[in-house]
Amino acid sequence: MKPIKSAMKQWLHSNERLQETYKEIREEVLQDPSVQDVLSNHIELSEEDMDRNLMKLYEYKQASKECKQCPNLNGCINIVKGYTPHVEKNGNDITLRYEKCHNKIQDDLQKEKESLVESLYMPKQIRSAKLQELSTDTYERKNIVKEILEFMKYYNRDNFRKGLYIHGPFGTGKSYILGVLANELKKKNIATAIIYMPEFVRMMKASIQDDSLQMKMNHFKNVDVLMFDDIGAETMSAWFRDEVLGAILQYRMTEELPVFFTSNFDFYQLEKHLGISNRGDVETIKAGRIMERIQQLSKPIGLEERYRDS
Repeated sequence: MKPIKSAMKQWLHSNERLQETYKEIREEVLQDPSVQDVLSNHIELSEEDMDRNLMKLYEYKQASKECKQCPNLNGCINIVKGYTPHVEKNGNDITLRYEKCHNKIQDDLQKEKESLVESLYMPKQIRSAKLQELSTDTYERKNIVKEILEFMKYYNRDNFRKGLYIHGPFGTGKSYILGVLANELKKKNIATAIIYMPEFVRMMKASIQDDSLQMKMNHFKNVDVLMFDDIGAETMSAWFRDEVLGAILQYRMTEELPVFFTSNFDFYQLEKHLGISNRGDVETIKAGRIMERIQQLSKPIGLEERYRDS
């Protein structure tokens, strides 16, 4: 009998402690200012109703309301990260409805903005390029900044403006200019695709194997602003020149969708490059057709002086 009596005493003692703990928690929850605000709007709730809904009220008390206890989205303390609770009453029962908080809304907007810039094989420095860090230390650079500012100011989907064909030697910051423009355009909800040309050629060839070539071509045909970085650096087959690049440029010329280019070649040099296939064939007429489209879509601007870090 002793073990039974001892067990009963332990159980009663434990039960008493549980009851005391419950009372303490109940008092703490019901005295919380945010919970009192809720209860003051629902004075019809009885003590029994409060006890039945105590866990919901406890959850509401513990939560950060309107991001007040959260430094940022990653630091959100709520059960559903990025969502703030709102109390709803259904008869005499309380339910919690979670809605996106301010931090979550801002984070979603930022991700939506970031998704507007599609970057294929471009380095991180280019993807994060900033207008305020763009050098204007020479007449050439001032002229380019003027051109891209005018493009950003006047371009919209119903008002076609030519892109730029920025040419010059390696190290002049041509790619960085494209990154700046793409990041500025996303502030206006304009989608861009920046493509490193040599890798683009390889990607499109590989797309034949998985039957995704046409889908990818349609995507690049229709993106708001298309940017080809380092055109002329690739080894281009006649098939790619005519069936891929030519088709994309033809469509964008017809639909008045701007294209930007960077290259180590000027127009004359690029035409010579396009006229020689990877098999060594010389096809000046077909190269001329591509150049005609490039000239319809962009205007050339030289950048000869190498970029200097300030």
